[in-house]
Amino acid sequence: MDDLDKSVEEKFGKKPKFFENNQNNNIKNIIGVFSGKGGVGKSMVTTLLAVELQKKGYSVGILDADITGPSIPKSFGLEPNVSGNDTDMFPPVSKTGIKIMSINLLMDDETQPVLWRGPMLGSVLRQFYSNTLWGELDYLLIDMPPGTGDVSMTVFQSMPLTGVIIVSTPQDLVKMIVAKAINMCKQMNVEILGLVENMSYMECDKCGNYIYPFGETKLNDIALTYEINPLGRLPIVPNNSKLIDNGKAEDIDSSIIDEVIDNLLN
Repeated sequence: MDDLDKSVEEKFGKKPKFFENNQNNNIKNIIGVFSGKGGVGKSMVTTLLAVELQKKGYSVGILDADITGPSIPKSFGLEPNVSGNDTDMFPPVSKTGIKIMSINLLMDDETQPVLWRGPMLGSVLRQFYSNTLWGELDYLLIDMPPGTGDVSMTVFQSMPLTGVIIVSTPQDLVKMIVAKAINMCKQMNVEILGLVENMSYMECDKCGNYIYPFGETKLNDIALTYEINPLGRLPIVPNNSKLIDNGKAEDIDSSIIDEVIDNLLN
C-alpha cells in the first residue's frame, strides 16, 4: 500500500457494509452517472440513457442521488406522489414505465432547499435503495451529485455498483476535473465503464455543418490518457432542453445516445 492509498484509507475509514438488499427487488445492473463538477449535463445523460434503454425493451429505474439539487422528477413531469406500506416506498412511474425515486417526490414544495449534512443524506440514500420497491429491473441508474463529496462517497462505498459512467465536456478545465473523478473511482475500487463527452457539438440548422461551441472533442485523448473506454459524444440539441423544462423527457429523440449504449453493452 503506497502513501496515497494509506491517506485514502485514513480519510475514508474502513469500508462500511453495503446497504441492505430488499428481498423483493431484483436489480441486475446498478450504474452511477458521475462527474467531477456540475454543469456537464449529467442528469441529461442519465435521462437519455433511461429513455433509450426503456425503448429498447429493458426495465429501468432512476435513483436521483443528487439530494440537494434534484432535477429528474421535473424532467419526467412527475409530481410528489410516493405511496408505500409498512416496509417499502413505491416509486412513481413515468408514462413509459420508468421507475423514479427522488427527494422532490417526497416534498410538498419542490422549491424548498434540502439543508442536511452528510449523515442525513446517507440515510436518505439508504431508504431510496433499500426501502424502495424497485421490483425487477435490468438497470437502475444513479444520477449522482457533482463532485467528490459525501454523497458520492456513500454511493461508491455502500451500493453494489456494476460501475460508473463519467460525463465530461470538451473544455480544457474539464480534463483536470475528469482526472479527479477517475482517480476517485480508482482509489475506491469502483469500475469505470467509460467516458461520455456531452455538449460535444451542435448541428447548424441551416447548413448542417457541425459547430463546436466548447472546442474540439477531447474524448479520445482523455480516454487514452487514463485508459478508459470512450463511449461516445453527445450533441447539444436546444429542443431537448425545452422538452425537459416541460416535463416531456420521454418525447426526446433519445437515439442520439445509441452509440453510447451500444459501446456500453458490447
